[in-house]
Amino acid sequence: AEFGIEINIINEADEFDYVKDYEEEIDEKDLVTRAPVITIMGHVDHGKTSLLDYIRKSRVASGEAGGITQHVGAYMVEKNGRKITFIDTPGHEAFTAMRARGASITDIVIIVVAADDGVKPQTKEAINHAKAAGVPIIIAINKMDKEAANPDMVKTQLAEMEIMPVEWGGSYEFVGVSAKTGMGIEDLLEIVLLQADILELKANPKSFAKASIIESSVQKGRGAVATIIVQNGTLTVGSTVVAGEAYGKVRAMSDDQGKALKEIKPGECGVIVGLSEVADAGEILIAVKTDKEAREYANKRHEYNRQKELSKSTKVSIDELGAKIKEGNLKALPVILKADVQGSLEALKASLEKLRNDEIKVNIIHSGVGGITQSDIELASASENSIVLGFNIRPTGEVKERAKDKGVEIKTYNVIYNLLDDVKALLGGMMSPIISEEQLGQAEIRQVINVPKIGQIAGCMVTEGVINRGAKIRLIRDGVVVYEGNVSSLKRFKDDAKEVAKGYECGVGIEGCDDMRVGDYIESYKEVQEQASL
Repeated sequence: AEFGIEINIINEADEFDYVKDYEEEIDEKDLVTRAPVITIMGHVDHGKTSLLDYIRKSRVASGEAGGITQHVGAYMVEKNGRKITFIDTPGHEAFTAMRARGASITDIVIIVVAADDGVKPQTKEAINHAKAAGVPIIIAINKMDKEAANPDMVKTQLAEMEIMPVEWGGSYEFVGVSAKTGMGIEDLLEIVLLQADILELKANPKSFAKASIIESSVQKGRGAVATIIVQNGTLTVGSTVVAGEAYGKVRAMSDDQGKALKEIKPGECGVIVGLSEVADAGEILIAVKTDKEAREYANKRHEYNRQKELSKSTKVSIDELGAKIKEGNLKALPVILKADVQGSLEALKASLEKLRNDEIKVNIIHSGVGGITQSDIELASASENSIVLGFNIRPTGEVKERAKDKGVEIKTYNVIYNLLDDVKALLGGMMSPIISEEQLGQAEIRQVINVPKIGQIAGCMVTEGVINRGAKIRLIRDGVVVYEGNVSSLKRFKDDAKEVAKGYECGVGIEGCDDMRVGDYIESYKEVQEQASL
C-alpha cells in the first residue's frame, strides 16, 4: 500500500470448504460395515483392464451377466454375498486428485504385474503412489497361463522394492492369476475381502451422503453425468447435492450396466444425473437440506476459485520452500527425479541419497527415465513441499502449464553438480543453525544495593566493551559461572541507559538474580546464528 499497490494473495488455509460443514454423524450404533473400494494399477500391457473385465463379466453385482457398457470409471461386483467396488481410472487420479483434497477414497490397491515381463517403470510408479497414499497393496501376478510365466522373478524384483511376499516372511499378499482363464480370480477376491475385514471399514448409512466424483462428462440428452463412490451416508434419487461449483437435484441414478438405482450406500458406486455442470474428478459431493444451501455453497466455491485464479499460486516456490525449511517444519525434502537415461538416473539417486545426516535427508518419492509427465506433476502436487528435478530433459508446454496450475516447481539441469549444489543449499536450510557467541563486554561489581520491591542492583565499573540493556549475561565468581540471565535494568546515576561503555560506572539489575556479590564479574554476550551447510 506504501507504493499505491495492493497485493491480493489467497491463503490455501482460507479456502472455502463446504466439506468442513458436513458433519459425519458418528453414532456408534448406526455404523455398519461398508463395501471396500479397490483400485487396480500397473504397467500398461500387464492386463489390468482384462483382469477387471473378467471380474466384472463373471461377477456382476446385480446377478445379470451383460456385456461391458461404456467406461464409467467405477464398477461393483459381488463375492460371498458382499459387494466390492472397483475404480478403473486412467493414470493415478484416484490417488493424486483425492489425496490433494485430503480424501483418499481407495481402501486397497491391486498392483498387476505380468508373470512373463516382471516389474516395469509404471509398476514402480504405481507402488510409489500407493505407498505415498498409505494404502494396503495386494500383488496380482497376471498371465500365469503363459509358458514363460515366472512368478519367482516377479517376487524377487518386488522384494528389492521392499514388497516382500507373506510366504517369504513379508507382509504383502501375492496371488497368481490369469485374466484369460480366470485362474486365481476367486482367491484374489477372497484376499480383498480378508484385507477389508482387517481394515474394519465402517460408515453411517443414515447420515447425509458424502461421495467422491470419479469421472464426469456431458452426455447428449442427459446433461452433466458423474460417476461417484459414496463414502458415508446414503444417496437417493431426489437428494439435493453440491460438488465444487456444481449443484442440483439427483434426477436419476444407475449402475455401470445402466440399470436404474434408487439408492447408493457407503462404499458403493453409481452414475448420477442432475448436476448443474460437469464436476471435477476428485471433487467431494455432499447432500444438503435445501436447494438454497447447495446454490450458496457452489457460488462461494466459484468465488474462491475466481479469486485464486487472480492471485498468485499458493503452492511453495523454491524460495518459499527454503523459508519453510528454515522454520524447521521439514526434515525430509520430497523429490521427484527424472533423467534422460538410466545411468544418469542411478548416479543422481546415489548422490542424492548420500546427502543426509542425523537431521535431514532427501526423500525420493518417485524416479524414472524419460520426460516429466502429467502424472509426475499430480504426484508432486499431492505430496506437500515436493519439487520435481529433471536432468537432460525439458518439460513440454502442456506439462509446464499443468505445473503452473498446480503450483509445482520444476527445476531442470544438464550438469549433475549444479543439481546437487541446489539440493545441498535447500538441505542446508533444513539443518538446525550453528549458534556461536559474540562477547560484548565485562563489568566488575563494586557495590551491591538491595532495593525494596525491585531486588538487587549492582554498582559496576565496565572494564571491557559495553554492557547493554536486555543483553544476555553471565555472573562469574572466582572463574565459575554462578548465574545466567538477562540485564533487566541499566542505569547511569538515576537515568535509564541503553548501553554503558568501558571506563564508566553503572547500576545493573539482573532478571531473577538476588545473589550478586562485590568482586563478581558480569560478562555480557549475544548469540549469533549461522546457517549450517552439508
